[in-house]
Amino acid sequence: MSVTTPRGFRAAGVAAGLKTSGGADVALVVNDGPDAGVAGVFTTNRVKAAPVLWSQQVVQGGVVRAVVLNSGGANACTGPAGFQDTHATAEHTAAALTSVSPRLILGAGEVAVCSTGLIGERLPMPKLLPGVRSAIRRLSRDGGVAAAEAIMTTDTRSKTTVARGSGWTVGGMAKGAGMLAPGMATMLCVLTTDAVAGPAALDEALRAATRVTFDRVDSDGCMSTNDTVLLLASGASGIEPTPAELAAAVTAACHDLAQQLVADAEGATKQIAIDVVGAADEDDAVEVGRSVARNNLVKTALFGNDPNWGRILAAVGTTAAAFEPDEVDVAVNGVWVCRGGAAAEDRSKVDLTGRDVTIRIDLHAGTSAATIWTNDLSHAYVHENSAYST
Repeated sequence: MSVTTPRGFRAAGVAAGLKTSGGADVALVVNDGPDAGVAGVFTTNRVKAAPVLWSQQVVQGGVVRAVVLNSGGANACTGPAGFQDTHATAEHTAAALTSVSPRLILGAGEVAVCSTGLIGERLPMPKLLPGVRSAIRRLSRDGGVAAAEAIMTTDTRSKTTVARGSGWTVGGMAKGAGMLAPGMATMLCVLTTDAVAGPAALDEALRAATRVTFDRVDSDGCMSTNDTVLLLASGASGIEPTPAELAAAVTAACHDLAQQLVADAEGATKQIAIDVVGAADEDDAVEVGRSVARNNLVKTALFGNDPNWGRILAAVGTTAAAFEPDEVDVAVNGVWVCRGGAAAEDRSKVDLTGRDVTIRIDLHAGTSAATIWTNDLSHAYVHENSAYST
């Protein structure tokens, strides 16, 4: 159940001393297969971390043989020196891999780099580079679990997945518990497949998948500087799926990881699905769902087990979506507490004692729909983020 489940991939995760906790903080994923196609999607935040800028260039080349990832430092807002650190990491990884696996013969332009952690500080390169060498020594077909653990920051558990095609497989790992908001990816994620697929096919499948999964996660409305999702293909299965088959498997893997991200969101006590139906178009449905997901009054009400539909309706009203206020219906966990923009069923019928919450909003303006996933806003979230950098 990891990035090494598809054939042709090895991985590792090691402790290099980047984290003060002493936990694993450097991960490496290597593609040994006959192919090395890649696709990637990245944060749309205008403030982009050095590894994002680097990996965007690498992905344009269409070939990636290795991905090196670190937690314990984002390498964001570190200027030209930070970008040089990323470049040096890629060069070091390529040279070290080539020295132990001459058949790979990597260049720095075939190594993607991902970083996560505190913004504004340079990485301790005297620790990171030896950590890369240590990870190379520990590369194995069973290393996917260790790699997933090494990229965790405030995550309480690692996140891995597998989706199976007919004779081929998609595997994946992700990290993310805070700064989860759309803008393409919402976290770090590496997906692998042993299917035969070139960069164009991978890009089409990945963008279709992220549009309805990671882009629909909106935990806290905060967009990261480091968001990266990479999809690597080894071709080791020898099977070329149809575009629809590839997209379906990649979407399944991304959906599973997206749900794991929401379930592990910082301080969350509720996992909330906001289903918007009856919208004039999909964009309207997404806008309405996102407005509710980002509304702190709604999120705190749900933390307090209060089905406060008035706050939900007020959030809907801040959007530019097409609807008539006196035609909107709202249900919370199956109870239609609002009909036609006014009170309906007794709100005391809503059971919010469990973790899972579903809000259904019918705009009665069309036939389009979309779902946004979020969580509540708790005391624990405030505490964790007020103490994170100290």
